[in-house]
Amino acid sequence: MNNPLTHAFFIGRAFAEALGEQVEHTVTNTLSELGKFDAEQRERLRQFTEDVMERARRAEEMATQGSTGSATTSYSASRKADDVQEMVDNLRAETAQLRAELQQYRNQSSQ
Repeated sequence: MNNPLTHAFFIGRAFAEALGEQVEHTVTNTLSELGKFDAEQRERLRQFTEDVMERARRAEEMATQGSTGSATTSYSASRKADDVQEMVDNLRAETAQLRAELQQYRNQSSQ
């Protein structure tokens, strides 16, 4: 490989491949962190909403002297299970979307 033009071509190709891998790694990490941040914010909002609703329920029970406590408790437990399933479904959807975007990026960069 004494031809400097051929040598420069292979250096350029190796550089482009390495740069593509670094960009892919950076984009993947950024999307992952963004997904984590979004999930954490949703969880905080959900917990805040639950706390507000729990406080309102307690205040209402104290005002009515606890006549409907058991029905509210069973509703709250049922709602928590629904919230967990909804969160799992949302995370699965986000994961599928990120995989599709990553595959699309890989397909575009390989062309």
